[in-house]
Formats: sequence, C-alpha cells, structure tokens
Amino acid sequence: MWTVPKPKYRTGSCGEGEIAVNIGGVRVVLYGDVLSRYPDSRLAELLNCSPGNHEGISSLCDDFDPGRNEFYFDRDPDAFKCIIDVYYFNEIHIKPGICPICFIKEMEFWKIDQSVLDECCKSYLSEKEEELTEIANKVKVILEDLEPDRCVTCTQRCQRFLWRLMEKPGSSRSARVIAIASFLSVLVSAVVMCVGTIPELQVADAEGMLVEHPTLEAIETACMSWFTAEYLLRLASSPHKLHFVLSFMNVVDFMAIVPFYVVLSLTYFGTSSMMELTNVQQAVQALRIMRIARIFKLARHSAGLQTLTFALKRSLKELGLLLLYMSVGIFLFSALAYTLEQSHPETLFRSIPQSFWWAIITMTTVGYGDIYPKTTLGKCNAAVSFLCGVIAIALPIHPIINNFVVYYNKQKVLETAAKHEVELMELKSGRDVRRKKKFM
Repeated sequence: MWTVPKPKYRTGSCGEGEIAVNIGGVRVVLYGDVLSRYPDSRLAELLNCSPGNHEGISSLCDDFDPGRNEFYFDRDPDAFKCIIDVYYFNEIHIKPGICPICFIKEMEFWKIDQSVLDECCKSYLSEKEEELTEIANKVKVILEDLEPDRCVTCTQRCQRFLWRLMEKPGSSRSARVIAIASFLSVLVSAVVMCVGTIPELQVADAEGMLVEHPTLEAIETACMSWFTAEYLLRLASSPHKLHFVLSFMNVVDFMAIVPFYVVLSLTYFGTSSMMELTNVQQAVQALRIMRIARIFKLARHSAGLQTLTFALKRSLKELGLLLLYMSVGIFLFSALAYTLEQSHPETLFRSIPQSFWWAIITMTTVGYGDIYPKTTLGKCNAAVSFLCGVIAIALPIHPIINNFVVYYNKQKVLETAAKHEVELMELKSGRDVRRKKKFM
C-alpha cells in the first residue's frame, strides 16, 4: 500500500511544493516533502536548487524548461519507476526485464545507495555480477591465447610456448594433436590395465606366478613415459608452479604416475625378503590399480563431465537428505526384519548389523537374493521397505537434473557472451585503427 500520495503523471504545470521531471518522455510530478526523505539524492538536490542557479541545475539534469519548470533527464523511464519507490517504501525492487547491472548504474546516477535494495534483488544482483566476472575471465583467457608473445627473454618465450602447447588445445594445431594423443594414451592405459588381468593373456614367470604379458607391459611403460614427460613439461612451463602442484587434477595426474615408479623401484632395488612379504605385494597391486585415476583427466576436456560435477556439488543438500532418509530407513527396516524373522527356525537374519546389507539391497531395488525373509510379516516389511526406497531415491532426481540443465545452459550463454565480447573488442580496435589512419 502507498503510504503517501502516488507520483502524478500529468502534462499540466506543477503546484507549489512539487517538482516536474521528464524521464525519457514520461512526465512525472513529485512532492517535495517526499523527495526530502533522501536529501543526498539527485532529485532532492534539484528540489533545493534555486531556479536562478542555471549552472547548478545543468549539472544535475540534462535540460531545463523554465516556462514549465520542468527538468529533463535522458534516462530509462522503466528504471525510474523503480527508483522512486525508495521515496515511498524505503526499499527498491528490480522489476523483471531490467538488467540489474544497468539498474545499479541508474541508482548511482540518482545518488541512491545500494543498501535500499531488497534482499531478493541483492542476491539476484550478486549472481549477475558473478556471471560478468566469469565472462571477463573467459575473455581474458581468449585474449591471452590470441595476443602475440611479448616475453622479454628466450626462456620466457619457450615457457609460454610450452604452456600453450600443453594446456591450450585450441591455441594451435600442434596443441590439439597433443591433447588428442593424451586422450588416447589415457584410454590405451586403461584398456591395457583391464586386459592384463585376463588369465588367458597372462604368462608364468620363473616362480610359476602369472604376470602380465611382456607386450602389455611394454605398452604400459610407453604410456607411463608419455604421462611422465607430459606432467614434467606442464610443470616446467607453468607460470604458477605451487598452484599447479596443488591443483586437484594435477594431484590426480601425479598419483596416477607415482605407483608405476614405486613398483619399478621395489622390483629393482627391493630385497628378496621384502618382495616375499604378502602385504607389500598387495600394496604394490593397490598402487598399480591407482593408475585408473588417470581417466579423471578427461574431465578437463569435457564440458559435460564438468557440468555433471558442478550439478552434483550444487545438489549436495539434496544428496545429503537422500542419504539421511536411506540411513533411517535402513536402520528401521533392518531392525524390524531381524525382529520379525526370529520366529522362523531357518532365519537368515542373524543380527541387526547383518540385516543392514539386506535393507540396503532391498531399498535400492537391487535384490541379490542372498538374504530374504521367510515369514509373512517379514515379507510385508520387505515390501514396505523397497516402496519407501523407491520414493526416497526418486525425490532428489528433479533438483539434480534442474541444476545440471541450469548450469549447462549458463555455461553456453557465458561462452557465447565471451566470444561476442571479444568480437566487439576486435571491431572497436579495428575502427580505432582506421580512424587514426584517416586523421594522419
């Protein structure tokens, strides 16, 4: 509800204690006592400015009509309709369809502090500012790839060339070839690791133990040599080496390379007594299986995997609720199953912790059949448990899908906006060059 009379939209002259402003062709008559609520605003300063002070008036507005006592502003009238709300409600809402960044510039022009924005509009504004920051970062990356080398020393030029070659697949054809080779090496290494476990393809060593075929070992050695050379070149060419080493994906790369050399060292330098230890051999196998972590590097070149990861991060609350519901259901139905099945002489539910496994595979509708109820009440409990499991799993699906779609579309818009920004900058720079040549 309006607590004071609304601003008047009329063509006649304004009365005493009123001020007439023309905002982009829309004439509005405002009350002086209302404008005085914010004495530091532009309209309040204009109200207090004497009619004879033409210099002060011209500094506050774009034009002034002394005959009609009307002040003209070449501003957005729709944004101004939101601006004047602060004089009546002490808060401002950004209407749909108005760019929040442009609206902030309007508030700065009218000398209205951003603290009067409503909380919902502040969150919307912060979201838009984050998008602009992301666009600026993408534009910066694109410009860094396009600009020529300006390094002083030969070492700096070589470092920059290697960095582009190893980290920027779109910078040149050679960088694209290296990215494809890295992608194929990851796949070949994963396939070799899987195929090497097939007994028919393994060979017996001197002690009669089955080991990987020498051909597969040679392929794995070649892949690991490529991974090592790639990691060292990227580390050597990195402008921020500490940040490079601590990066999550680079930690994964390092952990995928190290097991190969640990196994090689144990085999070459280790004593016979050490190699006979079962725990050491199991540790070596565990280290070798860690090379499958190299597959996560594919996420660096896949926008879909990055989007899925972000969607899961944004959906941690929903996933947490899912785990909470499932945990409560597992505890409840496993306890009921243990209690109801105790009357059967051939019960498979020996304890409540053992019943947890049955509750998990039942609520997730896997149902291996290794543990199952035999009493009528136990079967009814099982039916209720898998129905509750289906409902609990289906609840967070929509928020997760929605987060995925929103983030994916947002990334597409940001990439398009960044490319358009770069194109505009190129057009502007070309126009400036032509203008300079024209006046030379």
